[in-house]
Amino acid sequence: MTVTDELKSFHWLLEIIHSVDVGVMVLDREYQVEVWNGFMENHSGLAPDQTQGQSVFALFPEIEEAWFRRKVESVALLGTPAFSIWEQRPFLMNFKSYQPITGMADFMYQNITLLPLKSTTGVVEHIGVVIYDVTDVAVNKSQLQDANMKLERLSRTDRLTQLFNRGYWEECLHAEYHRFNRYHQPVSLLIFDIDHFKKINDTYGHPAGDEVIRQVAEAMRSLVRNTDIPGRYGGEEFVCLLPDTPGDGAMILAERIRTHIERLLVMHEGREIRFTVSLGVAELVDGIASAGTWLEQADQMLYQSKHGGRNQSSLLPKSE
Repeated sequence: MTVTDELKSFHWLLEIIHSVDVGVMVLDREYQVEVWNGFMENHSGLAPDQTQGQSVFALFPEIEEAWFRRKVESVALLGTPAFSIWEQRPFLMNFKSYQPITGMADFMYQNITLLPLKSTTGVVEHIGVVIYDVTDVAVNKSQLQDANMKLERLSRTDRLTQLFNRGYWEECLHAEYHRFNRYHQPVSLLIFDIDHFKKINDTYGHPAGDEVIRQVAEAMRSLVRNTDIPGRYGGEEFVCLLPDTPGDGAMILAERIRTHIERLLVMHEGREIRFTVSLGVAELVDGIASAGTWLEQADQMLYQSKHGGRNQSSLLPKSE
């Protein structure tokens, strides 16, 4: 091959590097820029003559220097490529994303490849950095994850109250039952329903009944801890699991709920609705055969509160 042919090949190679739709940058061993292609120019706003001989860290202070140096020195020492994907580190350089489909992204998500560039003597004197714009992939995956999380949340949430629905809450019930059998940490279960709820529906209508249920749920949500597990068990019936809580502690919460709701005034279409709730509490103890049995014990205490005159809380004695 003649010198002229070699120059032509080199020129074509530079044209390709300048035109490809990936970022190409070459650094010397002092981390100074020697090659800067069109992709890098377009997305950084810096022309090649503005970057030539400049420290990449001075040009782009957002690069995490210690991390990048470790990656580059490993490539130089081992003579093998290294990679970084957007899921590990969203970007090397904070370029804006201008793609119309992924315009919601604040920056360009990037995968990068680091290549050892050896001299004719076999020494790694330069490092090639290839930057791929993977914003489409990143945004699509993020949207899919968000959609899946939303679907999962909807699948376990009661639509009217935004509490856990019966199916998911029962899963939690069984989980707490098995946790107790393993660790023997105190845990209690609270169940309650709205007194004379049918009368509320018959007198004020079902929309009013729904509003009463919503406000009862909101009242319970405002009183429980972040670690508690409240749910709507069905109709006007509510439940709550209280981890790390003995029966007497659960009774304190039960009374707070009862007195709070006793004072609650629900307005619907200009009419005042007052009502009360009855509650049952059961602490889980050794010897209870199943999670279902534990729930039945709390339900028996609710039944006792109903037949004791309503608007009261009942705790299952430990001796039973």
